[in-house]
Amino acid sequence: MQRDPLQHSGRLFVIAAPSGAGKTSLVKAVCERDPNLRVSVSHTTRAKRANEVEGRDYYFVPVERFRELVAAKAFLEHARVFDHFYGTARREVEATLGEGHDVILEIDWQGARQVRAALPGVESVFILPPSRSALEERLRNRRTDSDAVIGRRLRDAVGDMSHYREFDYAVVNDRFERAVDDVLAVLRGQGHHLRADRAALAPLVADLLGTAAGE
Repeated sequence: MQRDPLQHSGRLFVIAAPSGAGKTSLVKAVCERDPNLRVSVSHTTRAKRANEVEGRDYYFVPVERFRELVAAKAFLEHARVFDHFYGTARREVEATLGEGHDVILEIDWQGARQVRAALPGVESVFILPPSRSALEERLRNRRTDSDAVIGRRLRDAVGDMSHYREFDYAVVNDRFERAVDDVLAVLRGQGHHLRADRAALAPLVADLLGTAAGE
């Protein structure tokens, strides 16, 4: 039987979150604490921001090129988010796992669903904000979006957070250093107390979804 090329000594993790929950900052801090971790660089069709670097933050490609890669089945997962396309190159993930590194995919719940379907053994983490007000404050502090865009992101966050139970683990990004420790615990196989189905999360999620939905 041919061996699945993604089954190497490295392990694959998915980390997802609504926009503004602090996922990118958490992943960066986690990688600084664990030198064996690598973050897969995604392809995207959105424009490069001033502080971004090609090949470090994303691979920036035109829509037509992205569609060619989809047709060639080059992506492990891909999705449309905020009017732009994002995708994870399968070959890059294979190569990094093959070198023995653990790999983190920073993707949304749609992509996470595709990866779980393709690789049932992958472990997944969803990052939750501590409150709707904290989420809105973080989005505003970026100073990169208009009020209309921030409003849309907050509305879309409701849909994103409603999928948190599809993930193996859920980490609340309230106190940053504790959230970093929690993510590291999951990656080290010590995150049993952070299961996404734990009863303690129910009040927070009900408030996040209800408040954000205007209920």
